[in-house]
Amino acid sequence: MNDDKPEPTGTEHQDAAVEAELKGVPEELLADDDGDVESSLEDALAELRNDLEGAKQETLYAKAETQNVRRRMEKDIADARAYAATGFARDILSVSDNLSRALDSVPQELREDEKFKGLVAGIEATQRELDKVFGMHGISRIASMGLPLDPNQHQAMMEVPSDSHEPGTILQEMQAGYMIKDRLLRPAMVGVAKKPD
Repeated sequence: MNDDKPEPTGTEHQDAAVEAELKGVPEELLADDDGDVESSLEDALAELRNDLEGAKQETLYAKAETQNVRRRMEKDIADARAYAATGFARDILSVSDNLSRALDSVPQELREDEKFKGLVAGIEATQRELDKVFGMHGISRIASMGLPLDPNQHQAMMEVPSDSHEPGTILQEMQAGYMIKDRLLRPAMVGVAKKPD
């Protein structure tokens, strides 16, 4: 003989679940002053829904903040990779400057002299190789001569009186300026035109 109890129906199952939930709830929370259990349950349910909605909002905000932090970190990593050589590049610019000065200081007659031809060719080859390496790492020279002064790229060191040029036009470059990708590595030091007194 089978003593199993009949399977509860859907409604009976829900009622049993509600009763089980309510067993641990103090009676004063279930009934208001009038003894209306149903009203108190609706109030408690509404409060739980509000709490759930608040928790959902906090979760969404936390997810958004996490995504923003991740994006910032990815950008910082990309920038670190792109501009990692900045300090080294700044230091090596003085080597490039010295090579240029060495070439500029050799008079034309010595460039034709058999004793100095090899030396000049070696310095020129070194300068070309250095420029090639700069190009491979996104380092480019800033154009200056004949252009208007751009305070984002040029540093005016002196003013030169001139009738033939607009004031603020660059007439002389004392030191070349360089960019590394889209950032300023070193400003060009220049002399700019001004109206004669």
